Amino acid sequence: MAKKIFGILVMYFCGVCIGTTQAQTTLVPDASVANAWADLTIKLMTKTRFNTPTYGSRALGYIGLTMYETVVASSQKNRSVAGTLCDTLFLPKPPVKKLFCPEIALNAGQAYMLHAFYGFANKQKLIDALEDSIKKQYAARIKPAAVAASVAFGRAVAARIFEWSNTDGGIDGWDRNFPKDYVRPVGTGVWVPPVVGQSNTKIPMHPTWGNNRTFSAQNAQLPLPKPLVYSKDSTSEYYRQYKEVYERKKSLTDADREIVVWWGDDPTLTCSPPGHSYHLATIAIRNANADLVKAAETYARVGMAVSDAFVICWKTKFEFMVERPSSFVDAMFNVHRTFEGPWLPMFLEPPFPSFYSGHAVQSAATATVLTELFGNQVAFTDDTHANRETIRYSEREPIPDDYDKTKYKDLRRKQLGHVVAFRPRAYKSFWEAAQECADSRLMGGIHTRHDNEVGLKEGTKIGKNINSIKWR
Repeated sequence: MAKKIFGILVMYFCGVCIGTTQAQTTLVPDASVANAWADLTIKLMTKTRFNTPTYGSRALGYIGLTMYETVVASSQKNRSVAGTLCDTLFLPKPPVKKLFCPEIALNAGQAYMLHAFYGFANKQKLIDALEDSIKKQYAARIKPAAVAASVAFGRAVAARIFEWSNTDGGIDGWDRNFPKDYVRPVGTGVWVPPVVGQSNTKIPMHPTWGNNRTFSAQNAQLPLPKPLVYSKDSTSEYYRQYKEVYERKKSLTDADREIVVWWGDDPTLTCSPPGHSYHLATIAIRNANADLVKAAETYARVGMAVSDAFVICWKTKFEFMVERPSSFVDAMFNVHRTFEGPWLPMFLEPPFPSFYSGHAVQSAATATVLTELFGNQVAFTDDTHANRETIRYSEREPIPDDYDKTKYKDLRRKQLGHVVAFRPRAYKSFWEAAQECADSRLMGGIHTRHDNEVGLKEGTKIGKNINSIKWR
């Protein structure tokens, strides 16, 4: 299996490192090694229990940064960003040129970071298999001294960055997703745990995540946007937008449902929203045939952008504690007339407040970064969930408006079955994908239009601040 997965890399490995035993070539080191590690990262995120979008985004920030810092010394135009991020983050110096192989350094650094961030998942064999496979490919072509020096450098960079990560407030976040000592505020329009949701707990996920350090100091200083003002008045914007969520569910087509489940990114079943964004980075890199340094820079920017997006989003969510559409709809629109039990969104509701959309903010941050790196009108096909099995979505048939309420209990109801397929989706730009992701949250009954629009705007700001870091 390992040969099948990694054998495709062999064609790229010959003659691309400094210190080869054969004649040097003019080949620019390509991104195959970086892509291989990104693929494994996504696989681990998909298979790992307790991997929340918050924890996963943080991991990607440091994993991507490590990838970049292990190879940037091989570039004549890029520069280290460690000092820009933190004036006390001093990284080891790379080996002398003749002993430095960036691919091996990257390989060693990524293995270190995946063990560090996902060691609790007991997937060490997968990590070690990839590291050994890539190392062996290069060891056959470069001097042993270059292998040893590059491995030592990659691990040293990773160790220093991981040490720095332990001071950001999110250390071991996977082990405290739902803190039992959290006291949930109560009041009118305040978030309440979903009746049926992604989690059975009544405690919100990572309520203090917004206190974590961001990669960009500018992102930490962004003012918090304001939610809609709560109102039961049918002419108010609050009422109108929550009712829109309620009405939109009635008109969902099969095409709409495919959009909802594609962008659902349920962390219990998939690589989660930040993992989805990290895979979009891989698609962009492969389509552009990017070199190794640009690939590493792309993963670093996307990783740090989604990490900051979740920190700032969570700061906002738990500052305002805005209710999800389900609680307002259930209370205001007499839904028990049409449903047995409370109104439920199409997509299982996540265990945290509504305002603003985490999907929208991290998608916009990703689109902002990828557009800066690869261009505005870059068509691509998203295959993130292409291998997932087709699912059947069912909902109860609503009772007709003119049905005699006194006979409600006697009405025999049937299930409406909808087959939802996971087909690759094509987009004309990164922003078209981000907009569809945001729209999916309204169609799925999870967010209001305001949640999504604010998320897109804030994500744009966050992504621009990541782009403004001195990468060159």
